[in-house]
Formats: sequence, structure tokens, C-alpha cells
Amino acid sequence: MEDWVYFAGLYDSKFEAYCAVMWIEADERIRGAVTPGEVQVYQTRRGKYGVRFRRARVV
Repeated sequence: MEDWVYFAGLYDSKFEAYCAVMWIEADERIRGAVTPGEVQVYQTRRGKYGVRFRRARVV
């Protein structure tokens, strides 16, 4: 698999990070691009939340 791509920005709550996930997925569908293969919300050591994803591998 490819390396993680980190979405710019950190959020104070997990809810805000999940909203960013929905925005990323909707944007990809609107543009007709390939949807990310795996999307994760992660928490930093300082308690903020971020979003990272990997592209689906095309064989």
C-alpha cells in the first residue's frame, strides 16, 4: 500500500475530524476521482484530532 496522506489541519474534537472525512469523500465523488481506500481519524499526543488516508491501489 501507499504511504499515508495527511489532511491539512487539526481539530479540537473527533466530531470535527469526522466531518472533514465526510467532506473529503464527498469531494472525491463530486470530482469523479477514486475514493480513498482507507480513511482514519487519529489523535495526536497533544489531544488534537487529524485525518489521514491512503489511495486505493489499482492493479
